[in-house]
Amino acid sequence: MRRLVHVGTEAALLAGQPLVNADERMELRPDSPAYYPATKAMAERLVRRFDGMETVVIRPRLVWGPGDSTVLPGLLQAVRSGHFAWIGGGGHKTSTTHVDNVIEGLVLGAREGRDGEAYFVTDGEPLVFRDFVTRLLATQGEDPGERNLPKPVAAAIARGGEALWRGLPLDRAPPLTRLALWLTSLECTIDTTKARSELGYRPVISVDHGLASLPRA
Repeated sequence: MRRLVHVGTEAALLAGQPLVNADERMELRPDSPAYYPATKAMAERLVRRFDGMETVVIRPRLVWGPGDSTVLPGLLQAVRSGHFAWIGGGGHKTSTTHVDNVIEGLVLGAREGRDGEAYFVTDGEPLVFRDFVTRLLATQGEDPGERNLPKPVAAAIARGGEALWRGLPLDRAPPLTRLALWLTSLECTIDTTKARSELGYRPVISVDHGLASLPRA
């Protein structure tokens, strides 16, 4: 039978709360107040319920590595424009997934995954968000600095900005969204036990190796 492997995301579980040792038993959040998590949850639900083709969902967290067009470019733009700040200090833990480990998960999902199931894949042990981002930016010769934005202030900016942008015909993104706030200030640690036991998943590249081999953007 034909098989579809869908690239999911931990964001499909997000509705403004930390994810601590999250696993596949957590409920999807199509009711999330942020559009990206809500639509990702809706998409995954449709894929996993699809009739007529086997479907498997692989969920990486914070994908990075060569060819990255979102995470590192966004960080570089913020730092170089002078707009970067750690929200709440950045001392929370996070899981990450190098693109090579994402690919490994997708291949194993196609070969070994059970129909209708989802599997988390990551780089392994969680990292301190601030440490990882600092090391990632250092590969491009950049230093994020020490500027800090308290979480309550950031939350107010995100809420106000989204409300303003909904009411006005502005052609650029808000300075801070709720989703960006959640992704950069809340713990997000992932349990990959299911992928390890059912798919035989193991990271094929370490964070240290990935950072050391990352080319200049």
